[in-house]
Amino acid sequence: MPGVGKTTVLQRAIDELNSGGFKVGGMITHEVRREGIRVGFEVEDVSTKRKGWLANVNQPYGPQVGKYRVNLRDLEDVGAKAILNAVTQADIVVFDEIGPMELFSATFKDSVMKALDSEKPVLGTIHYRAKGAFITAVKERRDAGIIEVTPKNREMLPRIIVERITEMMRSGS
Repeated sequence: MPGVGKTTVLQRAIDELNSGGFKVGGMITHEVRREGIRVGFEVEDVSTKRKGWLANVNQPYGPQVGKYRVNLRDLEDVGAKAILNAVTQADIVVFDEIGPMELFSATFKDSVMKALDSEKPVLGTIHYRAKGAFITAVKERRDAGIIEVTPKNREMLPRIIVERITEMMRSGS
């Protein structure tokens, strides 16, 4: 669900994995607020820290999701590119998130599939409202494990995720 802590769990896992000597790459999104009001979402390249707008209330063009317009250019130039770069340059690939906004981009979906088809461990988040054939294909992969983030488990999840990924890296699977 929105606001449950998916991005926080992901960021804590990234921090722990980086501290453990792993190179983590990909993209993460952040809510942007002005004077306490959410005005949009940024997309950030985890490796380079380069940022762009995923969506904004003042975005003049692009697909509309609620009060936001999606910035496909930044999603693809920052987010999708970060995922693809991680496939070739990182030990672990992350994406936050596959959601209604991101699903407008074929380039983003292609980068996610390339990451999932790679030999790298992939850590991502999926928005609870995201539906459709692409989401089904991601969730039904034999190599996918899905953990729902809840208020009860969100504090312990980063450690669990790091342990699972570390074990995968050690065993080569």
